[in-house]
Amino acid sequence: MITDCKRNRFTKLALALLLPGVLLCRADAAVEGWLNWRGPRQAGVSNESGLPDHVELDGKNYRWTFDLAGRGTPVVAGDRVYAFGYEGEGPDLVEVLVSIDAASGKEVWRLEFGDFLSDIIYKRYSIGSPTVDADTGNIYLMTSPGIFVAVDQAGNILWQHSMMESFGRLTFPNGRTGAPVIDDDLVIVRGITTNWGKEGPARDRFYAFNKLNGKNVWASTPGVAPTDSSFSTPIFSWLDGKRVFYSGTGCGNLVCVNARTGEPLSRFQFLHGGVNGSLLVYGDNTIIAIHGKENLDSSEIGRMAAIRMDAFPAAMESGPVVLPADAELWRNHLGIFTSSPVLVGNRVYQVTHTGELACVDADSGRIMWEKKLSNSQLHASPLYADGKLYVPMRDGVLHILRPDDSGAVELGRVQLEGNCLGAPAVWNGQVYVHTTKKLYCFGSDSGVPRSAVAASSVTSDKRDRPANRKAARLRCVPGELLLRPGAVEQLVVDGLDTDGFATSQLPSGPATWQPYIPAAAKVRTSLNAAVDAHGVVTADSRNVPSAGMFKVDIGELTGFVRGRILPAIPFSENFETFDIGHEHPAEPGVMFAYPPLPWIGARFKWEIRSLDGNKVLAKTLDRLLFQRAMTFIGHPDMANYTMSADVMTDGNRRIMSTVGVVNQRYIIALVGNWQILEISSNHDCVKYSVPFAWQPNTWYRLKTRVDVAADGAGAVRARAWRVGEPEPDDWTVTFDHGRAHRAGAPGLFGFSPQSQKRVYIDNISVVANDRGE
Repeated sequence: MITDCKRNRFTKLALALLLPGVLLCRADAAVEGWLNWRGPRQAGVSNESGLPDHVELDGKNYRWTFDLAGRGTPVVAGDRVYAFGYEGEGPDLVEVLVSIDAASGKEVWRLEFGDFLSDIIYKRYSIGSPTVDADTGNIYLMTSPGIFVAVDQAGNILWQHSMMESFGRLTFPNGRTGAPVIDDDLVIVRGITTNWGKEGPARDRFYAFNKLNGKNVWASTPGVAPTDSSFSTPIFSWLDGKRVFYSGTGCGNLVCVNARTGEPLSRFQFLHGGVNGSLLVYGDNTIIAIHGKENLDSSEIGRMAAIRMDAFPAAMESGPVVLPADAELWRNHLGIFTSSPVLVGNRVYQVTHTGELACVDADSGRIMWEKKLSNSQLHASPLYADGKLYVPMRDGVLHILRPDDSGAVELGRVQLEGNCLGAPAVWNGQVYVHTTKKLYCFGSDSGVPRSAVAASSVTSDKRDRPANRKAARLRCVPGELLLRPGAVEQLVVDGLDTDGFATSQLPSGPATWQPYIPAAAKVRTSLNAAVDAHGVVTADSRNVPSAGMFKVDIGELTGFVRGRILPAIPFSENFETFDIGHEHPAEPGVMFAYPPLPWIGARFKWEIRSLDGNKVLAKTLDRLLFQRAMTFIGHPDMANYTMSADVMTDGNRRIMSTVGVVNQRYIIALVGNWQILEISSNHDCVKYSVPFAWQPNTWYRLKTRVDVAADGAGAVRARAWRVGEPEPDDWTVTFDHGRAHRAGAPGLFGFSPQSQKRVYIDNISVVANDRGE
């Protein structure tokens, strides 16, 4: 969550905006600049000239430094630099989005974001970059734990989503996050999610939102089960009149997706593992990609290859088309896991994992030369501008080289403080490099001619939209609803042509709405809501959770919307109303029920079983991927509540599991193998425990609450006792957090190491703090 929103270093801490939907819609003036980390050509290339051949930290080309650790690329819009970094230690660590005056290097404003519930270790924060919208100047950012936020040029938050609590986005120890991308009215982010319903299985997904109001437009699942995370940035192009993007995925595929609809068009299985480097579009929809993991057809590690990706599903068929092996046009032995290539004409420049800079013929894949720069490389990508390559290396050295077809002449190098893990950015005669210690600016004190700057800001891939054509399908916006009991939401029904572009040529006749249950649905329930003829959704006022879909028909065209209603405080769940009527696929003779459909990340992680005459929630053991399970059962902006539950673990004196609840973005759990009661929000930064002896196969009552003061400091408290015994008067554990989480969805947590011992939860209760003591 955004813990403390500060306008600058010296202003009083302000309460962050907590609503996940629209908070403010504002469009500022259009801007020019290096607006995303790959630049206007989406290939790490600038048209600017007059850039420095060499730089020195005390020389004439040195402009300024800004003290902020970072692992990504800054972006530039007009006279403002926007950088994403982190500062602080332990419980006080925050990620920072900062606006800097490009001329002086002085801070203009900042926003701070706390980490929560993430698996990030070793300070692997801010492995991503902000993106600026050319039309409005608004800034978009995804933080490491998945706060997706839109900010205006003055630093005001326009809207935000907690992708973890609203869509089930997972985090990983590597911290790789990436950058949003913008196409017309859409801003798109990606991540591995375990959402609800058909999006319950873990998949690498893309989500598009309206860039002005934050409404969800579409979700796309173009790949298969992931084996790694990916922060490959989508790259836009055109295919047979369709606006598309290409990207790598965590399942090892290169994918092509219709950018207007999210429809998967094609995929190519590239490797075992995830594709993390961003792709290049070369010629007519040939994709150049690189990876550093195991190949599918050889024992070699890593390769660069060109893939022909111009296929798409036939009419009335769904995608993606799985491309054959012969779609690969060429390959070579170059390999790296997370760095991206640069395309200049028909030459590709790439740094490898062993620290070589290579030049490749884009037509044949022939390696023209290699030059050793360092012993290793991670993440950082080159930048080409003014006939030169600016190449930051993991060891903190920035190399400036002039390449040709015979090799590269080094013009200069400078040792920077910290490690270089992000690509450089260039704008108005300045070169920016962010290290794990500082943001550096080098260049001319007068910039470059305005015509050269403007030329570097032009995106060469713009085309006119097709003329207004007849609608071929309907799309509802928002595509996914998140409501409270009694809430009202306006749906907008768009007509889309065969290529996915909006059109006003809809069939005549009224829109008719009705509940819809897909034939393949495992849980056959409906959303407790009604939709009128004008598309106004009204949630039922009963304080009960529900989830489902509605179908809209206009003439012969059909569209769908799915949604959830989450209860307000107070609410409870004891599972006694569930029908245990499904035979377990992995345990013949065992019957179970699926968990509540509105819960985020519940399917495949939990199931309802009979135990000692009661119906209880049991953690699944048949999927090692979900040996650690976190599920959200309430709204992301809930605050000031007390959460209680009965918990138990199977096991013995040698092996027990971990079970607990999530209260306002803190995990409070009984840790069996350590015999402790623990409060955590990130195991490297926020973790505190006290000894607590507890037994397997015995129910305990766990009661938790979070109180946050006006200055942002908070106290997290919990008590635990054996069910059937009196509740203790005192809290068993209290953790004081100076930057407390102000809000967060209630949830459930279970960890069964190596899926050996099951945990159970029952009698869940969420009440307001003033009624919970």
